[in-house]
Amino acid sequence: MDDRIKEQVERVCQEVLAPLVAADGGVLEVLRFDGDDIYIHLSGACAGCPGVSLTTDKIILPALRSVAPKIRVLVSTGVR
Repeated sequence: MDDRIKEQVERVCQEVLAPLVAADGGVLEVLRFDGDDIYIHLSGACAGCPGVSLTTDKIILPALRSVAPKIRVLVSTGVR
């Protein structure tokens, strides 16, 4: 993934996804990029929430694929 796309992905995470997650009491952090993979950690109200897979599949992944079609999202949850 080139730097321009990484910047766009980070912008989507900071300006779109993090506020959506925060509205439900969660915290979204971008941990790192590795090729076409992005590692995201969800904490706060998201830690242990059974809806994390739904949030990932229906909200996070489509938003990120709009700027990086080949991206793979790997999400961890819990207290950091």
